[in-house]
Amino acid sequence: MYSFFLYLMSGLYVFAGVMHFLKPKMYLRIIPPYIPNPKLMNLLAGAFEILFGLGLLFSETRAYAAFGIIILLIAVFPANLYMYQKGARGIPKWALLLRLPLQFGLIAWAYLYT
Repeated sequence: MYSFFLYLMSGLYVFAGVMHFLKPKMYLRIIPPYIPNPKLMNLLAGAFEILFGLGLLFSETRAYAAFGIIILLIAVFPANLYMYQKGARGIPKWALLLRLPLQFGLIAWAYLYT
């Protein structure tokens, strides 16, 4: 089971990272206005998600990648909060609210691989 969830986590972060490049508008809409250079921040977030997702696959880099994911999840929390406050087309407000504590679950999941 350990390996299954490790590969699942890796795949989710690589997929999410690639989506930053393929569907940037989706991510740019949720970047709070006080964040400088949203296009660059979106690309950096995507690149780091790919890097950390791939880093989970190798025992030599797994702990670094997991810590990187934890830092990234903390860094993007304001975007999730902003998305809840602003609302998102097609996503119910209650689902956006439930997404906020989900970040803590994702942090705990990443911590298992440190």
